[in-house]
This record gives sequence, C-alpha cells and structure tokens, in this order.
Amino acid sequence: MSTSVRDVARKAGVSVGTVSNVLNRPEIVSPATVDRVMAAIEELGFVRNDAARQLRAGRSHTIGLVVLDTRNPFFTDLAHGAQHRALSAGHTVLLGGSDESSERESTLLDLFEEQRVAGVLISPVHTDLSRLWRLRESGTQVVLVDRGSADQSFSSVSVNDVEGGRAAAQHLVDIGRRRIAFIGGPLDIEQVSQRLEGAQSVIARHTNAALTVHPTDALTVLEGRRVAEQLAALPAAERPDAIFAANDLLAMGVIQAIVMSSSLRVPEDIALVGYDDIDFASAAVVPITSVRQPAAEIGATAVELLLREAAGTEQREQIVFQPELIARASTLGYA
Repeated sequence: MSTSVRDVARKAGVSVGTVSNVLNRPEIVSPATVDRVMAAIEELGFVRNDAARQLRAGRSHTIGLVVLDTRNPFFTDLAHGAQHRALSAGHTVLLGGSDESSERESTLLDLFEEQRVAGVLISPVHTDLSRLWRLRESGTQVVLVDRGSADQSFSSVSVNDVEGGRAAAQHLVDIGRRRIAFIGGPLDIEQVSQRLEGAQSVIARHTNAALTVHPTDALTVLEGRRVAEQLAALPAAERPDAIFAANDLLAMGVIQAIVMSSSLRVPEDIALVGYDDIDFASAAVVPITSVRQPAAEIGATAVELLLREAAGTEQREQIVFQPELIARASTLGYA
C-alpha cells in the first residue's frame, strides 16, 4: 500500500494542509516544521503524485513553444534557453514549428490547449492575435517571443529588428556599397518587414544608394540560393554589389550561389550581411557578417515572464534586446 499525504501528516504531527504547504510553498512554513515533515516523508518513503496533483490543478508542468521554423538554428538556441530556465522551475518545454503557416500554428495551439499546458510561448506567423486572445481567455498564459506586442496586450521578448536592419544597411554603405538587394520573406512576417524597414530608412538618407527588394517564399537556404542565382546572372551594371539577407539561412544560400559562380566572389563583387548570427554563420566557407540576436537569452526571459504571469501578476512586460552587428569576411574580406 502506498503512503499518502495523510500518513505523512500523522507521522509529523501536523495537518494535511501543512504537508501540502511544505511540498508546494515551503517559504511560508517554519523551518522546524519543514524539517519535521521532510523527515516523515523520508522515513515513510512518500512519493508525491504529480500527475494527480496536476489533474486536480487543471494544468500540467509543460510549456508549449511555437516557433516559425524548428530547422532554423536560431530557434533551436532560443528553445535551449527556454528549456534551461523552465527546468530550473520544475517545468519542461514542448517545441512545435509552424513552418510559417497560420493553419499549422493554429493546430499546435489547439493541441497545447487540449493538453492543458501551463502556458504558451509563441513567435506568431502574422499580426492577427485573435487566437492567442482566446487561448488566454481560456486560462492559458501567453508570451510572444522574437516579436513585440504593439499594443502591449501581451508580454513579449523581442529584438529591435528595425535597428538591426539599420545596422546591416549602414555597414554596407560604410564599406562603399551602393546597389543593395534585400532578400527575405514572406514580407508579412513582422520580423522580416521590420528588418527591411530599418534598411530602407538608412538608404533613404543616401541619394547615391539604392535598395531593391526580392521577396522569398520562406526563410530557407534554398530560397536564398534561388534568388541569389537570379541576381548573379544579371549584367554587371544591374547586379547588386551587396546583399542583406533577412536571416542567416538565406545568407548561406547566397554564399552557395555565388561560390558556384566562377566569375563572382564574396565580398569583392558582392558583399553579404545575414541576420541572427547562428553558429553556421562564422563557419561558412566565407564567414558571414551577421546581426546577432541573443537567442538563448530571449527564450529564458520569455519563460521568466510566463512564470511571473502564472504566479498571478497582471502586469504585461515588453522586453526588447538590442542587436549587434558582427563583421566578418563576407563584407570585410580577409585583410
């Protein structure tokens, strides 16, 4: 026969409620009582039934995390940071990728809601957050990751992507590039549109520079290579002398396309800036200049905000990190 909470309470000479407090809120119980209850637990071999406790509470200790693309190392690093912080609080993270699809995102949210997760961290595909409102109204806390909450109705952890776009374009202008191509999309992904906005704001101040926009269907290596092959095939007078890719996967595709062209070189003919600064950026055949985001810190901070909301705080917090441009050979060469 298994040992119950009542058995522990009887052995320690305390109430069942006191045993519950020792297990769940030991800070409100006197140290002497905590020691007595813990001694009884050890002597009786009591093991708490977390599954039953969670069922009674109506929530699990799982946090759902929905990202745009699980194949992107940036989101892998973000998930790692989230998992590390969640585990320290007795939670675990269940990761799902929307593949930049609203339908798939909705399916994942439905599954998380059915599983009664403790909360959801999400990098939404689009700006319509009505599904997230319904999720929160049902009792599930929601925190946005890798994008802000414009009306501050949700807590969020993001990077200033407009500033990141400015940093990328300014760097290219500073090294003398004037025909800059922006590669990225879909453009209705907020992070992409903000990076483009930042780049456009820099080019607008330079009458001798121009920025062309080349949307992609996804933020992948294949899409970066496809667009870069088209740009590399243009006559020299029309070809861009620099490319700003909306993420490092696109930038890696650009490197592939240019390296396969026997007549073009990076950065001599086309300079390149990526975004995210994933590990592969520095390990590419031509190390890629990139705008760094603190991925793991974003994930950990998002979990922290979620835990605060789960504890009952009504305050919505918007945490915004500043990006940092890391210059490498794809713009500076090897000199």
